[in-house]
Amino acid sequence: MLGYILRRIAIMIPTLIVISIITFIIIQLPPGDFLTSYAASLRSQGEVVDEAELEVMRERYGLNQPVYVQYAKWIWGIVSRNDWGQSMSLQVPVKDLIWQRMALSMVLSVVSLIVGWFIAIPLGVYSATHQYSIVDYVVTFISFMGIGTPSFLLGLVVMYVAMNSLGLSVGGLFSDKYLLAPWSWEKVVDLAKHIWIPISILAFNGTAGGLRTTRANLLDELNKPYVETARSKGLKEGRVIWKYPVRVALNPFFSTVGWELANLIGGATLLSIVLNLETEGPMLLNALTAQDMYLAGSFLFLLSIMTVIGTLVSDILLAWVDPRIRMT
Repeated sequence: MLGYILRRIAIMIPTLIVISIITFIIIQLPPGDFLTSYAASLRSQGEVVDEAELEVMRERYGLNQPVYVQYAKWIWGIVSRNDWGQSMSLQVPVKDLIWQRMALSMVLSVVSLIVGWFIAIPLGVYSATHQYSIVDYVVTFISFMGIGTPSFLLGLVVMYVAMNSLGLSVGGLFSDKYLLAPWSWEKVVDLAKHIWIPISILAFNGTAGGLRTTRANLLDELNKPYVETARSKGLKEGRVIWKYPVRVALNPFFSTVGWELANLIGGATLLSIVLNLETEGPMLLNALTAQDMYLAGSFLFLLSIMTVIGTLVSDILLAWVDPRIRMT
């Protein structure tokens, strides 16, 4: 098992190097750069654009250098001194912008994922083992509703109900007095009072998909010979179900951890905009729109790192659940 994990970690290093190159190239693909967008914005407002000033700014940000030089300086700054570059649109170091938003996005996504699993797995197992019962129909209906309802639309419904029926304000992750305050126990409590709403919305969508996956996979496994063999040995039905077919049916959960987190964070962007959440989604969208390449590139690179690490966790979980995978 240790050799298996070391081989996977060794593969991660060149993968991350290739991802960082691809990420930087993708950021450079749109025509023009940040200063081009900035000058166009000034002209649209009727302001005079000073070409000399633009040239000075282009020199300061290194935009007049070849792409490979810009990439080399950016990645060397990250590796050698934790310097992720300067946000051109916000005029602050990128490292001062990304970590809190990435941490909030991670908390939101990881908790939503775990909550979704805790609800989806037992309900999916019950639904499969009681096929065509009333509970099965109810669970199936709820899962279809969850899959067919976008999270941002559900967020709008929750906002309407909370504001008009309950008198609650559901926008943001913090109250106004804690928005710019340093971290403290009171700020954590305030975050807990607000974050349950987006977690509930994201978990609802995740639960719906998990229910369908668990139910469908378990139905495929329930009547296979190894399950009948376990039953013929006199094992209790509950032990047979949870020890054998459920373990096989859960493989898709473990195998999708890698991109599930990145998908949750990416998919939460619209919900973050609707609920005014201080996560990475809205800032990443603004950075892409403004062609703020260091800020956008840093977010995309971090999301890619999360996907690679999640894939490693996926491989380890799968190898732990199904030892045959270690042999391949």
